Amino acid sequence: MTGALADYLGGVLARSSMAVEGPDGAVACAHLVMLAEAVAGELTASGVAPAEPVLAVTANRPQDLATMLGIWLAGGVVVPLHADAAASTAQGVQRAVGARLRVAPGRIDRLTDAPPPERALLREAALVIFTSGSTGKPKGVVIGHDRFVAKLDVLDRLLGLRAEDKVVVPLQLTFIFGIWASLLSLNCGARLVLIAKFTPDTVSRSLSQGATVLAAVPTMLRAMTGTKLDARSLRAILTGGELLPATLGESVRAALPRAGIYDLYGLTETGSCDFCLPPDERSAGAGSIGHPTEGVHFRVVGEDGHQSPIGATGELCIRSPFGMLGYLDDPTLTASSFDGHYFRTGDLARMRADGRVEIAGRLKDIISRGGNKIAPAEIDAVLAAHPDVAAALTAGVPDARLGEAICAIVVAKPGSDLTAEALRHWAAERIEKYKVPDAIHFRDALPLGPTGKVQRSGVAQVALATTRRDQP
Repeated sequence: MTGALADYLGGVLARSSMAVEGPDGAVACAHLVMLAEAVAGELTASGVAPAEPVLAVTANRPQDLATMLGIWLAGGVVVPLHADAAASTAQGVQRAVGARLRVAPGRIDRLTDAPPPERALLREAALVIFTSGSTGKPKGVVIGHDRFVAKLDVLDRLLGLRAEDKVVVPLQLTFIFGIWASLLSLNCGARLVLIAKFTPDTVSRSLSQGATVLAAVPTMLRAMTGTKLDARSLRAILTGGELLPATLGESVRAALPRAGIYDLYGLTETGSCDFCLPPDERSAGAGSIGHPTEGVHFRVVGEDGHQSPIGATGELCIRSPFGMLGYLDDPTLTASSFDGHYFRTGDLARMRADGRVEIAGRLKDIISRGGNKIAPAEIDAVLAAHPDVAAALTAGVPDARLGEAICAIVVAKPGSDLTAEALRHWAAERIEKYKVPDAIHFRDALPLGPTGKVQRSGVAQVALATTRRDQP
């Protein structure tokens, strides 16, 4: 049994006359099928067992798609691992899944002779994607074949990619967003361009060469807004993985007025893309993540465990037929992550009168300053609204007097002479005094995680490093 994703990707590549472009040039889809069959043959000869997790070393090369397909054809489960992952990260992933085989372009490495444990959870699995979420501890999210293919069908109807499209993907194939954007592009017959490492110049160059669709996280879009862009053919931007601030959305629209933005919200655990604010709802839906996508249901739950009324803040919980099979080897965490059939996202949200949903912050990000509970996303938005601010990210840091102090990292616009004190005074006129950051640090960029998304935990690290540097 090879699974639905093997049939999906294998069929797509077999019927395509296109090539997938990558950092080392283009590779014909027909050649990728040959590479995948070779990988499958070698894995079978190596004794891979049904539903055995296999490390797939990726670097956003066309051959990485062949590696995934080959593992699925052999009946294995793909565990994406970036080629540049730190040795400790790679060893941690290998230990967590018990992988004895690792596939990279041109070779298969045997890591150990000990077979991994048999796991009922992996019998229908296609992928194990490791995500740290807000806890920092990696969690193996198990994604099923049938559920992922069904989600791809939903995204096909939602996003309307076309055979004549040229889709640029600077998202890593270790990231569910990068995986589905690539597979969906191929299924639609579009030209897929994989970017190995995001830089504004690299993506801008691809956009100038006739790209019609760009898939990128908001942090990437923010970096590009300061670059002169020639993207006359770009018609759509698919963005998600983190919240798209209203000010950034407007900056992107000003820089790329012909491109409609699909603002997508979702988690790896729920199958991704649970909500969408499409381009034609930009004005009416400003400040929201839009409506749930096909098949997805939600509720906003207050501290009392009941549905929150319209306008009240609570935890966003999602029920989806496309969600994960569970967390690898952690049934306790899996069970505690659900309220009945609803996955607890950990995001604070409120439902508007128009039925759209707004995100107010993260439950675990909440800052407790002097007894006051503060959502850092609210402060981010206020600081980012300053005309001299390009981006802002806020977090709580330990404080002996207050419990937690509010610290912000701010990226100023080029040529600005904005000071921390001036920005604090400006913010104090717009939010309650207890929400004004106690410290503001200017930096050239916001702290990022391994998938290119902003990482709030990095704010505390900057604050701690600054304190140590300032101490005598």
